[in-house]
Amino acid sequence: MSDDYLLNKRILLVDDEQELLDMVLSILIEDGFQNVKTAKSVKEAIEEAEKFCPELAILDVMLPDGNGFELMEQLRKVSGDYPVLFLTACGEDNDKFKGFRLGADDYMIKPFLPKELLFRVMAILRRSYKDEDPLVQLQDSQIDFSCAEVIKNDEHIPLTAKEYDLLSALYRNAGRIVTIDALCEAAWGNNPFGYENSLMAHIRRIREKIELNPSQPVSLVTVKGLGYKLIVKGN
Repeated sequence: MSDDYLLNKRILLVDDEQELLDMVLSILIEDGFQNVKTAKSVKEAIEEAEKFCPELAILDVMLPDGNGFELMEQLRKVSGDYPVLFLTACGEDNDKFKGFRLGADDYMIKPFLPKELLFRVMAILRRSYKDEDPLVQLQDSQIDFSCAEVIKNDEHIPLTAKEYDLLSALYRNAGRIVTIDALCEAAWGNNPFGYENSLMAHIRRIREKIELNPSQPVSLVTVKGLGYKLIVKGN
């Protein structure tokens, strides 16, 4: 399987040096990563993680309002257990041991070679998401998450950002009910109230893309009073 789907992973980059942030952001984007957010403090990182739901965090240890070790623990409380790479000038063995003891996936010392950073990021993503298949088979179509598109009758139909977010949330829970509140939160963040009508409109457009007969859906089904369920072939 190609590694291209890993380039869609959401990466949170935290460092208080703007020059370093700009450099690492440029390295990642030039290599094809597009979903990268940055923060310069513990507070900013927590706020960004709550909205962004990262799938990899790259953290400095020394931050103006705390340290990366504490931040790692807080991030995993607010936005889930995902891989962490420390990228820091703190090269003491005790710092490395502390990072790994807390569950970090890797630890790099500044200064660093851009290629080495990319190799390590890709290695972490491969290990962490090796079982993912970006091409999801539905009854009458396929979802290609690596390209953010639906393939139906040999036609490639692009997904909007909101449609992608909603389908991602449904696919992560394939075969299980995803509540209306959970879907609104996936698409509109931590203040999802009042988006129910917008959600229904997006669900309708998604069905037009993935279903053979959108008025009689077999892949994205409604569970009355609760939410929606994505039926994936072979699941």
